[in-house]
Amino acid sequence: MRREIQEGLNVVENWNGANAFIFYGKNGEIATNQLAEQALSVLSLHLRQICLVYVNTLMMQEVLAEPTWMHRMGARDLQALTPLIYPHITPYGTFHLDMTTRLPLQQEPPVALAM
Repeated sequence: MRREIQEGLNVVENWNGANAFIFYGKNGEIATNQLAEQALSVLSLHLRQICLVYVNTLMMQEVLAEPTWMHRMGARDLQALTPLIYPHITPYGTFHLDMTTRLPLQQEPPVALAM
């Protein structure tokens, strides 16, 4: 029971750490009492969360589609995978968006992982 609780707390701490990392403007605080500005800040955070998890999921699926990597993964390894990783993200850089091109990720349907 204690191990399960600790694992759950680790997930929450990771989530909070990721939020603090990607919600870096104004020191990660909602520093206004204006309801519209608070809503905009929270919606912006949710959009960043969704984008982070979506792109990471696509990249992880692409790596695991390779038989070499999938062969190295055990059941516990697969259970421990999370798309909520951010060490490869630079939040303070310049972002160039080209809405006419796609990320160079595979365009095929994702591979189903058997657990």
